[in-house]
Amino acid sequence: MLRIDRRSIQNFDWVLLAIVAILVSAGLVNLMSATHAGVESGTSDIFRRQVLAVGVAFAAMVGVCVIDYRRLARLAMPLYIGSLAFIVLPILVSPANRGAQAWLFDGRVQPSEFAKVALIVALARYFQRNPPTEITRVTQLGVPIAIIALPVGIIALQNDVGVALLTLLVGVTFLPFVRIPLPAWAGLGAAGLAGLLAFWSYGLKDYQRTRILDFLDPSRDPLASGYQAMQSRIAVGSGGLFGTGWMEGSQTQLRFLPTQHSDFVFSVLAEEWGFVGSALVLSLYLILLLWGLWVARNAKDAFGAMLAVGVVGALFWPATINVAMVLGLAPVIGVPLPLFSYGGSALLSAGLLVGLLLNVSMRRYVF
Repeated sequence: MLRIDRRSIQNFDWVLLAIVAILVSAGLVNLMSATHAGVESGTSDIFRRQVLAVGVAFAAMVGVCVIDYRRLARLAMPLYIGSLAFIVLPILVSPANRGAQAWLFDGRVQPSEFAKVALIVALARYFQRNPPTEITRVTQLGVPIAIIALPVGIIALQNDVGVALLTLLVGVTFLPFVRIPLPAWAGLGAAGLAGLLAFWSYGLKDYQRTRILDFLDPSRDPLASGYQAMQSRIAVGSGGLFGTGWMEGSQTQLRFLPTQHSDFVFSVLAEEWGFVGSALVLSLYLILLLWGLWVARNAKDAFGAMLAVGVVGALFWPATINVAMVLGLAPVIGVPLPLFSYGGSALLSAGLLVGLLLNVSMRRYVF
């Protein structure tokens, strides 16, 4: 029978919950505008599905909070193995969708989103048993590298390069805590560069190389492969300081951005709320990430601290890449903005991550 210690309730992190609630609410307001054009009833099916997804994500967050996070340490390996089996399924049973086999149930579920959560738990468990401060040689990183490489490799086989990159970066989040000498890091960097060159030559498809080249020069093909990047820049620039107003953005309401409700939802925000509105939302993300680091610092044990660090990484990397992508500072690789973009799997995954962070925070005084 599950039981929540009274001290856990007394120490519930209302600040963290408030930050997340404001971000999700702002995302819904923004999504309503992004999906409003051409909808006679006032609300689109996309918006209604997102509201439902918010409810499911909230329930998942509460469910994660109820279970003492220390119990997850014993379940780390089963969760990790289960996540690997889950992300293999689309390759076996799902048809390709826009070149990738990354979805189940006709595009309703994306297993790779949940693999990041299992990866965080597995790495937190490993570094609980093997403190990062005691890792001083590259050879000691063999196990965590393998833990990271397996899901990244499977997701790459799905041809979902964006999520594979994000999963890799989530794993890399833990590496700054190890005490490997600088020359060893230089060797790893050289090996990584060689791997990237090989991946460019043999791992990427033509359309993926085109996206990267279009990032370097969107004017190469402004009406096709470079279209979204250029239209996004126009939308951001037209917002000016205070924006055009809610549901008043021409780029948004005339649907110049094909994926303005998902990958390019920040373009809608920048156009209609301007630099000031965008800065406020980005400030909320910064506060959320700093609060997550505070939770990690004050966690009662190493496992909780590592969980919090992993959650911060899992929220930081997609937020950073998405905003950079929208501003034309990164290639268009299909990365949603956490807690803001449309997407049931991404929102449910974010709910699980926030639940883990709340779990660690509310039990920091429980012994």
